Amino acid sequence: MTNALHSPAAERNKQPILDALLRVLPPQGRALEIASGSGQHVAHFAANMPGWSWLASDPNQQALASINAHWPSGPAPLQLDVLQPHWALPPAPLDLVFSANMLHISPWATCTALMQGAARHLGDGGLLIIYGPFIVPGEPTAPSNLAFDVDLRRRNQAWGLRSLAEVQIQAQSQGLRLRQTVTMPANNLLLIFGKEAPQ
Repeated sequence: MTNALHSPAAERNKQPILDALLRVLPPQGRALEIASGSGQHVAHFAANMPGWSWLASDPNQQALASINAHWPSGPAPLQLDVLQPHWALPPAPLDLVFSANMLHISPWATCTALMQGAARHLGDGGLLIIYGPFIVPGEPTAPSNLAFDVDLRRRNQAWGLRSLAEVQIQAQSQGLRLRQTVTMPANNLLLIFGKEAPQ
């Protein structure tokens, strides 16, 4: 697996995320992972969720090669930039759009774009699930997350931990309602948004 990238964080959190997904998802469906990175997550999910069909995606060529290396039996990953106005996806609606650790290491515009794309491609009742560290208004932020936020903004002024309230506003503008917030290890959250059926 010479092209395989390795993320220690992805290796640590892939099982806790899988456990949470298995608790909230139905036995089968169609899923797209946005910003798959190394591919460790999607390879682990696909291997342990036999009723689900997964698609991986990333804008970076090195990441696409790594996804292929970690998940050689999977479909070819899509070169997809979330900021693109149109995502080149198969026409059938998705049951799940999943993204981990993207919003805090990309410009804020990616949040709006993620919500818009998920709303376009999810079927009624489909879920958008986002994993990562967030700032929750009215609740104390862990010192490690505060330090992480300072480091991110030092590296790139457009990066940084996002406010859960602001993320929720962007989701609601696209008809996605926050259904559940799951507390995860290492001060992370799993945000579960549902697409509302049209009235």
